[in-house]
Amino acid sequence: MQTNEPYYRRDLAYVFDQGYGFHAEACAPGILALLEDVRARDGVVLEIGCGSGLLTKRLVEAGHRVIATDASPAMLDLTRSAVGGAEDIRTLILPDDPIPAVDAIVGIGHALNYLADPAAVRRGLVALADALVPGGVLAVDLCDLEWGTARRGAMGQGRVGDDWAIVTTFSQPTPERFDRDLTTFVRNADGSYRREDEHHGNVLIDTSSVPALLRERGVTATIGGSFNDNTHPLPVGLRSIIGHR
Repeated sequence: MQTNEPYYRRDLAYVFDQGYGFHAEACAPGILALLEDVRARDGVVLEIGCGSGLLTKRLVEAGHRVIATDASPAMLDLTRSAVGGAEDIRTLILPDDPIPAVDAIVGIGHALNYLADPAAVRRGLVALADALVPGGVLAVDLCDLEWGTARRGAMGQGRVGDDWAIVTTFSQPTPERFDRDLTTFVRNADGSYRREDEHHGNVLIDTSSVPALLRERGVTATIGGSFNDNTHPLPVGLRSIIGHR
């Protein structure tokens, strides 16, 4: 059933929480290492695209003051249930919602690629850079154009959990777009299964242009293949953006 909610409605949010936590687990050690100075000065960390709170929980457990944000109400509900001790858990829709001044901004799950077009992605990056205080740290991931070229013609995928299943098919309508059609099946209390479909369109950008963009906003950034010297490399085409003001 289609609704007016954004991406990751209730069932897909649940499936990703149950079956896709490996990305947060792989990224968390590197991000926590990047934030050691922020924690030492009791700075505030803003997390974009917090999803169901898998990274949020790691940040809070490490002693960080965290504002966790997402555009999906269903994901925020899961974060509120899973994470105690965050400074705030609230809606943030980039690139236009106001962002508070913070000591660090982190995000995994390529949240910026969900924006409408490359111009909106650039506006989102500028908004994040402008929210960093002096000494602030930026650590987010972003899908490069290579994300699409590496997956051109990719076959559909399916996964099954104890009470859920998901089928994903892929398409690339243009070099700057990578789309997924996701169908979830989640078990009801009576043992039957309900179906829900979502279409996710992701904008891809040439990430080599990002350092110059951020430099104009006072943030020195590097583009890499992981958050921790490639100990846990990101998937092909997914880049780490690590910056400092």
